[in-house]
Amino acid sequence: MDRLIYTAMTGTSNILARQDTIASNLANLSTTGYRSTIDAFKAVPLQGPGLPTRTFAVNSSTGYDYTPAVLQQTGRSLDVGLPGKGWISVILPNGKEGYTRDGSLQVALDGTLKTRSGFPVVDDNGQGGPLTAISIPPDTRVTIGDDGTITTNPPGAAAAQIAVVGRLKLVNPPESQLVRGEDGLFRTQSGLPAAPDATVNVVPGALEGSNVSAIGSMVDMISISRQFQMQMQMLKTASDNAQQAAQLLLITG
Repeated sequence: MDRLIYTAMTGTSNILARQDTIASNLANLSTTGYRSTIDAFKAVPLQGPGLPTRTFAVNSSTGYDYTPAVLQQTGRSLDVGLPGKGWISVILPNGKEGYTRDGSLQVALDGTLKTRSGFPVVDDNGQGGPLTAISIPPDTRVTIGDDGTITTNPPGAAAAQIAVVGRLKLVNPPESQLVRGEDGLFRTQSGLPAAPDATVNVVPGALEGSNVSAIGSMVDMISISRQFQMQMQMLKTASDNAQQAAQLLLITG
């Protein structure tokens, strides 16, 4: 009886964890460039005497769905979307490099180009060394090219006055080496910056939506609700068996 309780308990616990994951994905249904979380579970055989069919459910790993989402045109000059694989590099508060798909950029009061969340965008100056942010001159119009090159020119100025002020650092590290932090940004497991990838391009005036499937998530919610009911029924069965066993002991005693 005790073994049945613990087996059903692990199943129930992991079902609740899966429910939290789905709820978190649904909460980010409209988050720009969001990558949905995927839970992976495995069955672990119990140690000690008992039938080999008795197993515990264990959350073996947490992964992410890196499938690109739909790009939506915004017409805003500081918006960029990534049509395929790749990331925009930003500077984390600890000075290291992080990666995002949220291309909704803005110019801070000091001229620093930042994401909507306030992380400075890395300038791919090709010189290595410490990370530097892209700085935008005041009172200029900003244009971002397909390759991430950022140019500016004063309002009403001739085309010859266009100046290149920086370039977005676009990277594409192996997805297996990426982890997501509590701030929603990805970073490499080693903590080392990824190398620029010239094959990564952006679409100016567009933003990528979330790759969370609302319909798929709701179907998963219904499925795990039924699984939860099944596990609770197992716990009730174990309780009923214990009560009946106790009654038999009283009768025979």
